[in-house]
Order: sequence, then C-alpha cells, then structure tokens
Amino acid sequence: MEQAAIEVTGLAKKYGAVTALAEVSLRVARGTVLAVLGHNGAGKTTLLDILSTRTRPSAGSARVCGFDVVRAGRQVRKRIGVTGQFAAVDEALSGRGNLELVARLLGANARQARARAAELLAVFELEDAAGRPARTYSGGMRRRLDLAAGLVGDPEVLFLDEPTTGLDPISRAGLWGTVERLAARGTTVVLTTQYLEEADRLADHVVVLGLGHVTISGRPAQLKARLGERTATLTFGTDLAAQRARTALDRLGLRHTSADPGLVLGVALAGPADVPVLVRALDAAGAPLKDLTVTEPTLDDVYLSLHRNPAVP
Repeated sequence: MEQAAIEVTGLAKKYGAVTALAEVSLRVARGTVLAVLGHNGAGKTTLLDILSTRTRPSAGSARVCGFDVVRAGRQVRKRIGVTGQFAAVDEALSGRGNLELVARLLGANARQARARAAELLAVFELEDAAGRPARTYSGGMRRRLDLAAGLVGDPEVLFLDEPTTGLDPISRAGLWGTVERLAARGTTVVLTTQYLEEADRLADHVVVLGLGHVTISGRPAQLKARLGERTATLTFGTDLAAQRARTALDRLGLRHTSADPGLVLGVALAGPADVPVLVRALDAAGAPLKDLTVTEPTLDDVYLSLHRNPAVP
C-alpha cells in the first residue's frame, strides 16, 4: 500500500476534564482532499492543531508525510502549510511584502523570495494589489493572501481551518477553485468546514466528528447513498389525478408526502430503478403527470440523518 500523506491511530486530546478528541483514526492518501465536518466543539480545530504540531496529543499517534508529529515535529513543519480561521497577515506590509517575508523566514534569499512572491501573487490574482498595504484588502483578498502565504514553502500537505468562513459567495467560489487546482497538482489538502456544499464540491473523503469521535467517514457519494435519501417530486394537474397517484403509491409501498393544496407529492425512492416503476404505475392508474423531478441526496441529508440518529455507525 502506498504510504499515506497522513496516518492517525487512536488519537486523543484532553484539556483537564474536557475531552476534545477521543480515539480518532483516519488515513489520507497523497494528493487527495479530506474534509473534516462537525459542529463547533466537535474537535475539528484540535485535530488540525495536532497534525500541524501546534499541540501534542494526550494519547495515540499521528504521522504526516511519514514523520511522527511528536517525535519529528520539525520534519513535519518543513512539509506542511497552515491557514487558520482568520487571515494572519501583517496589515502594515504590502501583499508582496508579506509573501517575501515568509519566504525569507523559510530560508530563501532575496532573489528567491521576490520570485516566489511574484509567482503566488499571479496564482491568486493579487498582482494589481501587490504593492498596497494588506489593511486595504477586502476580506476575500486577505484570505487569498493568507492562503498564498501558506503555500510559500510549496508544502506537501496543506491544512485549512474553515478557510471560507465570512467570505462572500464569489470569494468562496474563487477559493474553492484554488483548492481544486492545488489537489490536481498533487498537494494533499485537509480542510475543516461547516459548509456541506464545500465538502461535497471539494472532498475526495469526508470525516464527520461529533464530540471528539469519528461519527462516520467515507467518500461523499458513499455517505449520501448510505444515509441520504433520493426523492421524486410529482406534480399533477387535477385533484383526481393526485388522488389516484396516492392510491397507486400505497399499493407499491412507496412512502409519500403531500404538499398543500395536494397536487404535489413527494416520494422517497430506494434507487434509480424505482423511477420507471413509479411512472408505469401512475400511467396504469390513470394519474397523468404534469411534472416529475428527481432530487439526489446531499451531504445536508447525511447531516440531518446523523442528527436524527446519532448512533448511526
């Protein structure tokens, strides 16, 4: 098996009587995106703090790029980039100055620092504002500058803690595009988020934390198929057609709900094969459809399912 970018086994962290993480285990393949989901207090930031060597675990082990985060923290830090929940830039320095400063701190000479800063300013579309003080940047520009700073050292693994919090939709979409390009070039990305759409768009694998435990994990499609629900919305032109449809659905054993004024029915589907069966049954019952829409399950459905039944394995 190819060496993983991140391997976590039985990881735990306690702060006095408070358990932030408990027996967390996971594996992140190189060049993939892992989304860590969970409510505030679920342990997302604590997990990233341990993996980025900012805090030590109380128990268990974690390896990043093959190095133990406790015994070989310096080697880990050489290979990672970190962007926190809030943009950590020097507001008095220009965008270019911030990136050149980080490059020099990482050991680059002046020429190398200028070249790396220029490259990242272009990648993050900040060239026009490169000479302006960071305090004049918009929220989206500051986040892009902060992410650029995390990439100065060309890390193998990038940790992003709720990177799009507070951003407008346009800035959020732009940052999503950046993450996708990083993953495409082979960077391993671990991001925490409370935006389910973000995880669905970006992640190869999803881990849901609850009270410090891994509640469920898997590829987004797997989780949606397992806990989400595919539904069909049926619209009829007359009350008679809708009533005949309800009778046909009851005979098929399909669970359904009715929306006021009763001409629209929602039907839970077990799978795609239910759709043609449904259409044939309605046709045979003399219940002509005005419209039919099939809605695929989302990570929102997964979250709601977990909320309704926290014991789901």
